[in-house]
Order: sequence, then C-alpha cells, then structure tokens
Amino acid sequence: MSDSPESSPARTSSAGVAAYDDPVYRPAVIDLLGVLAYGELTAFERLADDATLAPTLEDKAELAALAVTEFHHYERLRDRLRDLGVEPVSAMRPFQAALDTFHQHTAPADWLEGLVKAYVGDGIATDFYREVAAYVDADTRGLVLEVLENTGHAVFVVDRVRKAIAEEPRVGGRLALWGRRLVGEALSQAQRVAAERDVLTALLVGGVDRPGMDLAAIGRMFARLTEKHAQRMATLGLQA
Repeated sequence: MSDSPESSPARTSSAGVAAYDDPVYRPAVIDLLGVLAYGELTAFERLADDATLAPTLEDKAELAALAVTEFHHYERLRDRLRDLGVEPVSAMRPFQAALDTFHQHTAPADWLEGLVKAYVGDGIATDFYREVAAYVDADTRGLVLEVLENTGHAVFVVDRVRKAIAEEPRVGGRLALWGRRLVGEALSQAQRVAAERDVLTALLVGGVDRPGMDLAAIGRMFARLTEKHAQRMATLGLQA
C-alpha cells in the first residue's frame, strides 16, 4: 500500500476533537500550527523586503499583495492556536532558531534569487507540511491545507524568472546553483526540527498512534520531496 499523504490514515473531525485531550497528539498539533505560523510570519516579512528590490512598480505591487496574503494566513493560524488555549508566541518560539538560521544562510543577493527562494524554498516547506497534515484531524488538516494553498507565487515567479533567463541565458546557471543550495539548507533545517521536536516527528512516521520510526517511510517521503523540487526547478527552466 502506498504511504503517500493521500493514502495515509488520518483522524476524522470527531476523533480529532477527542484527540486534543491526548497528551501526545495535542502537543503535536500545537507544534505543527506553531511552525506554520512562524513560517507564514517570516514569509510576510521576506516578501515585503523583496518588494523593495522589485524593478518595476507592477512587480512591487504584486509582491506586496502576496505578502498581505501570507500575513492573513498567519492570522488564521494565530487565531486557531488561541482557540486551543495556546499563546501563539509560545507555540512559535521553538521553531524560531531553525527558521531564522535557514533564512540567514539563504539571504538572496538580488531580486531573482529572492523570487527563486520564494518559489523553491517555500515549495519544499509546503510539501513537507502537507506530508505531516495527512496524519492530523480533518479540521486541522483543512486549516493547514488552506494556509499552504498557492497564493500566486507560482505564476508570478515562473513568469519573471523565465523572462530573465530568456534575456540573459547565463542567469540560468547561477539560479540553478542557488536552487540546489536552497534545497540543501531546507532539508538540513527540516531534519533539525524533526530531531528537536519528538511529537512533531511522531506525525511524520505515521501518526502518534503508531510507535517507532519507519525509516523506509521517511526515506520515501524525502524522495517525494526531492522529486517535487526537481519538478519546480524544471518549471523555472533550471536544472535541479
């Protein structure tokens, strides 16, 4: 049987409500919402910063709009955490160091690198969290998928990057190297989070109801992440 997110057993909405009393499941969901919330907050900050590098007013407005969308996603996650009786800052804080380190190590040198990072780097994170969301209750899964929904990055970034490569083919080689660096840093930080947050890792290995780490399943998951990364790079006109 396939162990892809689509075929993985997930909790029903009613089971999810009861599961919040589970001393293992509840912290796992809080971790998931916390890391997503901080990811959305930093995405807002980065897109707002990237807008200042935009070469045209049209590009500046596009990125500003995307930044606003990311902040609305953060607000949805913040409100859900509060509904659970959790202070959002407390839920986000355990993931601050890992995500901040990723962004420090992958600060874009220019406008195009920022676009590739928004598309490729955020894409890897999105795929990772969708894998985790397969094992949570329906209400939580619905919220996670909602905030991970494509906000318009894809069409905007692909258009701008492909145009830049068409105008100056040498740009493609530089951006391909940048994309490889992004995936390496992203996977490194994902492994760091998994190592530090046991309850979140439990979701990755098939849910908190299934003790023990299925290393084969983990390997297949990372293979799926790598394959999707290669597809994104190809869409941009870059070699993975």
